[in-house]
Amino acid sequence: MPSSRNTRSQPPITHAPLTHTAGAPSLRHPADRAARSRAAARPGPSPAGQQSAPAAQVLSCGARPASSPAGLVGDTPVLWIGSPFSPPDRGFWAKLEGHNPGGIKDRTALHMVEQARLRGDLAPGARIVESTSGTLGLGLALAGVVHGHPVSVVTDPGMEPQMAGLLAAYGADLHLVEAPHPVGGWQQARRDRVGELLAAHPGSWCPDQYNNPDNTAAYRPLAHELVAQLGRIDTLVVSVGTGGHSAGVGHVLRAVHPHLRIVGVDSCGSTIFGQPATTRLMRGLGSSIFPGNVDYALFDEVHWVAAPEAVWAARSLARDQYATGGWSVGAVALVARWLARTGPAEQRVVAVFPDGPQRYVSTIFDDHWCRERDLLDRPPADDPHEIGHPADDVVTRWTRCTTVVDPLARRAAPDGDADPNGDADPNGDADPDGDAGPDGDAGPGVADRDEPDRRATCTATGDVRFVGTAR
Repeated sequence: MPSSRNTRSQPPITHAPLTHTAGAPSLRHPADRAARSRAAARPGPSPAGQQSAPAAQVLSCGARPASSPAGLVGDTPVLWIGSPFSPPDRGFWAKLEGHNPGGIKDRTALHMVEQARLRGDLAPGARIVESTSGTLGLGLALAGVVHGHPVSVVTDPGMEPQMAGLLAAYGADLHLVEAPHPVGGWQQARRDRVGELLAAHPGSWCPDQYNNPDNTAAYRPLAHELVAQLGRIDTLVVSVGTGGHSAGVGHVLRAVHPHLRIVGVDSCGSTIFGQPATTRLMRGLGSSIFPGNVDYALFDEVHWVAAPEAVWAARSLARDQYATGGWSVGAVALVARWLARTGPAEQRVVAVFPDGPQRYVSTIFDDHWCRERDLLDRPPADDPHEIGHPADDVVTRWTRCTTVVDPLARRAAPDGDADPNGDADPNGDADPDGDAGPDGDAGPGVADRDEPDRRATCTATGDVRFVGTAR
């Protein structure tokens, strides 16, 4: 069976050289004028003209007065992550989305709610119901306060006590599912409960973050902020869960920088990039269903990271940089650190840190909790394990693969099987709009034709159904 490999050519990086100092590199490329002009408007030294810089340096658009809590969302700073976390002169820039009131998903929660209100899908005062591991719930609670909607959040026993307490404090109703779905795991169990709540509350609305295109559109401003702050970007490192911020940020940045390298970071045990589903401890990235918003064609490579490796990175960031977060932050930082070390010295690597550390005090940053789960004293290897195709191995540690596939693309053919070219349409692409991987073949043993399709969505009646089940 032909493999589905991402073959986007990557020409050599050619641009004006960066000035490397003891800390952050200077921004000395013509495309960086916007970042320099914003920095010049703030007190303190400009990164463009400094002769030396602190090891941790923040670039921000500056605070501004806000008449609503929604005005606190966006314009988050970027921080240079250098030595000692990264080798000297081989660091990367981190977009600190934890500086939003609730995290990165404040952006999409507000945007999805506002667009639904504009379309008339969400009536004034109607209830919002959604499944979340936590961060989107905070964003929806924020949107509920801003726009006057009650919010029901469906979660599972893995939610941290701090997160549950915050959601309740912000007025959200919490609904806990008690057992995972036999095929779709906790995520599908939560979505089934969402369907029940939608049916119980006529007129209520589900954002459906996994498939709602407004989820991806919400992150376009984040990409524009990065262009204004940093100018040229050579490599973008993003965690992948619903697929929203990777697609929203990636499309905008690749339009600005056509040769941008986009690296997706997933969790071991996640099905998104063609691995079999297994029990996952990490929350916020990875999935046991197939979110429709994941744009496989965007990615040049994918890395899977295991829980002990993400814990090591998150704790190291806290100790070395005083800037950290949860599972996604640890996983993304580990990969960005490696890319910065092994790539060209002049490249500019940017990683998106989706949240901050507050909700993880009783988990990632709790020694007793981590020891019970054998997460401590297990530093990652210097380099990732490499596989040629997602079907080659079941990964259990940090692993890299430059073949990116859409595990469900092979089901698009009418007979439920891949066509002779290993894809689902005569043009060699499973989706003419570019929403699926280049070839769309998950390889043997990854997406069996008799297995139900787990790309689920909410229906207008409030049910949650499987779509596109292969026969």
